[in-house]
Amino acid sequence: MERKEQQFSLWYFIVVLLGLMIVQSLFLSPHVQNLTYSEFKFLVKEHHIVEVTIGEQQITGLVQFEGLSELLPNEKIEKLKQFGEGEHRFSTIRVDDQNLISELEAAGVKFTGKVSNHWFTVLLSWIIPAVIFFGIWSIFMRRLGSASGVMEIGKNKAKIYVEKQTGVTFEDVEGIDEAREELIEVVSFLKNPERYRRLGGNIPKGVLLVGAPGTGKTLLAKAVAGEAGVPFFTMSGSDFVEMFVGVGAARVRDLFAQAEQKAPCIIFIDELDAMGKARGISPVGGNDEREQTLNQLLVQMDGFDTNKGVIIMAATNRPEILDPALLRPGRFDRHVAIDRPDVKGREKILKVHAKRITLSKEIDLAEIAAKTPGFVGADLANLVNEAALLAARKNKDAVEMADFNDAIDRIVAGLEKKNRVINPQEKETVAYHEAGHTIVAMSRKHADPVSKVSIIPRGIAALGYTQQLPTEDRYLLKKAELLDRLDVLLGGRVAEEIIFGDVSTGAQNDLQRATDLSRHMIMQYGMSEHLGLVTFEAPRSPSGFAVMGPQGQKEYSEKTAQTIDEEIQSILQQSHERVTKTLSQKRDFLEILKTHLLEKEVIERAELEDLMKTHSPS
Repeated sequence: MERKEQQFSLWYFIVVLLGLMIVQSLFLSPHVQNLTYSEFKFLVKEHHIVEVTIGEQQITGLVQFEGLSELLPNEKIEKLKQFGEGEHRFSTIRVDDQNLISELEAAGVKFTGKVSNHWFTVLLSWIIPAVIFFGIWSIFMRRLGSASGVMEIGKNKAKIYVEKQTGVTFEDVEGIDEAREELIEVVSFLKNPERYRRLGGNIPKGVLLVGAPGTGKTLLAKAVAGEAGVPFFTMSGSDFVEMFVGVGAARVRDLFAQAEQKAPCIIFIDELDAMGKARGISPVGGNDEREQTLNQLLVQMDGFDTNKGVIIMAATNRPEILDPALLRPGRFDRHVAIDRPDVKGREKILKVHAKRITLSKEIDLAEIAAKTPGFVGADLANLVNEAALLAARKNKDAVEMADFNDAIDRIVAGLEKKNRVINPQEKETVAYHEAGHTIVAMSRKHADPVSKVSIIPRGIAALGYTQQLPTEDRYLLKKAELLDRLDVLLGGRVAEEIIFGDVSTGAQNDLQRATDLSRHMIMQYGMSEHLGLVTFEAPRSPSGFAVMGPQGQKEYSEKTAQTIDEEIQSILQQSHERVTKTLSQKRDFLEILKTHLLEKEVIERAELEDLMKTHSPS
């Protein structure tokens, strides 16, 4: 159970001080009656003074009020009536009275003298308050230091886990088998290092995990620590960099010192790009603190002995901006690429996450995996959770296939908004737009099959969508396939042109994607007949990753740039002509599909195929 951190407050000190003052006034300090000197002399004469202590400036003692009623007529002691009967302590200011001693002796009063103790007065008035203040200041600074790191600013913030605390093993990692096999060898290094040293080999110093966000980089690192059963130091790259120059370097040194003490162990730096960005590429100058931290990391990785069993792991989704010195052999020796899982990998990941929810017997995880191309592990975990929440909202006993389909739609297209008010004219425009996408997709040989068409608004700006699902995972695309995808993107815009003779703003996203696709075809894939076998993408670093030049500097002439623009326009114009011809020939089916969309709002794949067979568009 996590201990709640207590915070110092000035109110604590005020409350304690008031409490001490109350206790002192009620229990520790005796009640003293203040008398004038004349009243004191009168009480001496009347034999009401019991004892007296004579100081340099003050006279104190004990007064006895017995038979006070007999003295009441005397005006000098009229105020003494409120004192009551019994003994009371009194105090009065001493005056220069030469007859005082003789009068005390005559009245039979016991008296003593008192010498002032100056050092004790100084102790009470200065030293004790100073000690109290110092104690409060120490408590305040200690609490402040523990809360914000002021007192330990150079210490690393790494969290240390062991096997039972990570709770992750390779059984929890699915869908990325190749990367997992690479890291199983790291576990073998830690468990049986002599097996690799006997032939003179050295254990790799560093392992860099590279992959898109959510692919499971951190999960893999925790699984390595869980399998090896060694201490696991985890820290984000941004935790090293502070506003004070030198703090990050000090934390790097401290982290490696602690790791060597607990060897064998694993150091894991998440988001390495936060501290490992390449030096000297910024046009406005580098960050001194970040660069000093990076320099210290490079030195530490060169200096420590791998035979002690310390392995450094790091993760990043932006390898192209890392400093080349980090990526050379001797530092991060191994680069493990973690790609998006294929359909089989997605099915395995779904099985892992589906263990914690109640599934209906009709659930087919293979079908769900086929409907989620491009999803990474984090997306699939979110999908399972969303499906469970939707089922719980409907008070179901188990999660059904319909819940997963709704969850996919919600993740891909956004939250369904049936209550959004759309006027009939706009709704008709959306229906024609989505029908145009659908007909072009069904008319192209290389286009992905249409799974669903909807004109229900979703998300922030989507008024409708056409869902296409590939039949298999693809890693290479031919020019004909890219052109078919370009045609599908322009289908909605062209349908509006044919029906209304005008266009709307609804095709903004389609046009953006079409422009990007055509630009990639020309600049990256070399699919231009006029430009030939040349690419114009960003230059690459020594590590092989693309990097941008200073201030977006181009590596080609203005004439070439103009030719690139003309080629992009040509590809888009040719696609526009092909789509216009297709939709003009199938205008009747366009009207039929629009009508069905306005009636039902959502049309599934089976119904689309029935419509195609029934109406047999030419």
